[in-house]
Amino acid sequence: MNFKIKAKGHENVLSLHKSTFEITKDKDLGLAGDCIIGLDIDKSMEDFPDEFKEKLANDDTKVIVELKTPNASDTIEGYGHHDLTLSHPTDIVCRKSTFVCSRTLMIKSNKAAIDLNRDLIKDLANGESMDVNIKLI
Repeated sequence: MNFKIKAKGHENVLSLHKSTFEITKDKDLGLAGDCIIGLDIDKSMEDFPDEFKEKLANDDTKVIVELKTPNASDTIEGYGHHDLTLSHPTDIVCRKSTFVCSRTLMIKSNKAAIDLNRDLIKDLANGESMDVNIKLI
């Protein structure tokens, strides 16, 4: 089961956060948003099909997020959780921790913003676009 999202980079993408990374519908980014790697996303969690949401709201579901820019890519793995509401209208957050809120896509992520491929981050800081593919296993 897959869900694809398009995101845009921004000159203020720093990708320094140690426990999360985020993509958002917001179009602007300040330097304090060091977990945000993609902006102006074309879909949010509200657009996930019901079947996709049901599978994500399961502790045993493995979540794989593939990020791809013109010059780089990265793959992040984590898990769904039975308390995920997947209801936030603008933000999608992947967390190393087990914290769950309306913005959470997955928990127990093996990477946060600081761990992502630096060539990917360089592309995003240069304003390149990014394909986000969310796979559920």
